[in-house]
Amino acid sequence: MNLISALLEQRTGQQIAANRAWRIETALKPLLRERGLASLDELVAQLVATRTGDLGDQVVDALLNQETSFFRDAAVLDMIADATKAMQAEIGRKARIWSSGCSTGQEPLSLAMLFDERGMGEGTNAPEIVATDISPAALTRARAGHYSQFEIQRGLPVRRMMTWFDSNGGDWAAKPELLRRIQFRQHNLTADAPPPGKFDVVLCRNVLLYFSQEVRREVFAILASAIRPGGLLVLGAGETVIGLTDRFRPCEQYRGFYRAIDSAPVKRAAFG
Repeated sequence: MNLISALLEQRTGQQIAANRAWRIETALKPLLRERGLASLDELVAQLVATRTGDLGDQVVDALLNQETSFFRDAAVLDMIADATKAMQAEIGRKARIWSSGCSTGQEPLSLAMLFDERGMGEGTNAPEIVATDISPAALTRARAGHYSQFEIQRGLPVRRMMTWFDSNGGDWAAKPELLRRIQFRQHNLTADAPPPGKFDVVLCRNVLLYFSQEVRREVFAILASAIRPGGLLVLGAGETVIGLTDRFRPCEQYRGFYRAIDSAPVKRAAFG
């Protein structure tokens, strides 16, 4: 258990709390069956013996928490769409959005649908959405845009489902015009440089929960370097910047959001 936990933390920065160690065996059972292994001890023996990173990659990928759904915390996504529309009117260009830890893609797809409903779906009004995740398997699914009946029903109203998805056997496939609005990239939040360019809005929801306070401070520094002064950072409900960084301050207009600041005075935007 300790070796596997250490591998996850080394590769991703994520920690598994002692009271959640049961997740290790549950998450790795499919991999044990796939490799014909009887126990975690046999898996660890292979990890120690092998000189390739393939098995380690598979173990880490299996341990990552990919819990997500369409329109998760819908009120927060509505505020992001409203803030983005106001921001674009203020800055006079399309906004750049970074969805970090996007898992299998439901969050950025939900944003793309909301932007379209607010008249920002195509052309010069369409925000640029970059969505990243550390998991190659999750990104493969996100790029394909294929979801099971269970996944499609989690948070996605029928009207939006019929507008943006096509039935594909027992599953549903996102329409190409929706997928084209998102750039999916692999990215390790604790090890890689941010995607190129400055962003106006960065979502990093329910990712920091799995990091130590020291790693959270490092991640906030990375996020601050990726957001233009005055831009917005959106965290999960159980996450905060307070006591961890001075590069963000609470946003007055959008409750729960944070405004990026830097050492130079920042002109206050009309939308926040």
